[in-house]
Amino acid sequence: MKEPSAEIIIDIDVIRNNIIYLKSLISPKTKFMAILKANAYGHGLNKIAKNIDDIVDGYGLVRIEEAVSVRKFTQKKILLMQGLYNKEDARLAADKNFDSVIHNKDQLFILDNVNIHAWIKVNTGMNRLGFSPEDFLTLYKSRLTQKEFTLMSHLACSDNPADDLNTKQFNSFNDISKSLKETTPKSIGNTGCILNFPQKTFDWVRSGIGLYGGFVGNDTLEPAMTFKSQIIEIKKIKKGDRVGYNGRVIASNNMDIAIVYAGYADGLPQATLDNTKVSINNFSANIFGQISMDLVSIDITNIPNCNIGDWCIFWNKNNSLKSLAIENNLISYELMTRITPRVKVIYINS
Repeated sequence: MKEPSAEIIIDIDVIRNNIIYLKSLISPKTKFMAILKANAYGHGLNKIAKNIDDIVDGYGLVRIEEAVSVRKFTQKKILLMQGLYNKEDARLAADKNFDSVIHNKDQLFILDNVNIHAWIKVNTGMNRLGFSPEDFLTLYKSRLTQKEFTLMSHLACSDNPADDLNTKQFNSFNDISKSLKETTPKSIGNTGCILNFPQKTFDWVRSGIGLYGGFVGNDTLEPAMTFKSQIIEIKKIKKGDRVGYNGRVIASNNMDIAIVYAGYADGLPQATLDNTKVSINNFSANIFGQISMDLVSIDITNIPNCNIGDWCIFWNKNNSLKSLAIENNLISYELMTRITPRVKVIYINS
């Protein structure tokens, strides 16, 4: 066996199919922005941008250096979703033809640069970033009536269509829109909005988690990432033996356990609970003991013919990262983005 390493396998075709499915739910007139922040949710910024450019209309990023990198591969719209914070970056954004969000009065200097298209963010109920509706209307009357811009907001609960905050946010957004020119572009739709409120996707949707298949509550969108590593040791332990740091778990019977070469330094959450399910040789198995920096122990007592070198699948299409997230009170976004650089990355169908 070669020196083992945890691996992630990224299936580009899955991401493309997820985009095509999401686009099928919205109006052909609505433009599709792929969110590539946080290294494309851990999937590899440049690789993903290169392989989806023909089926999207633009990209959303947070860090200007990521936007500069993506600009090498596309001439399509790139939006800096948290805006700009100094004039030097604004000059760079203008040179690279980036759009920029403006979410507070300290970013109004962006309006002075005629080469940057502004997306003005209003707070309709998320209560993070954005102008209050009242402050926005004051800004509109004083500085925006003769300027082209995009009106945007962000939904807090679109993954739960029954939450009444959705109605509040849509109503607030619609009320603000009535004061603007009919031709002003609008954007409020994220992945949850596309899936649950496709009639409210306006001119632009901004989809992140849906591209990568981590949206909980929809089985058509498939995870594009497989995370796995190999068994490097198999131990027979006796009833009453304790396993791992702090001896957190105690064997209730004689057991076989596999030691897998992956840990929290690779991106497995250290707080992952015992009995979290993984897959070995197409059999379901349970994590047994505290995850350490480089290793995790797995109960393989009921898995036949298990050997050193066999692969343990932490998540893939079948053993979903969505399930792992739910079992551990986490979110799929976190699991994707915490994979560390020492994990080997393999792309297929690219």
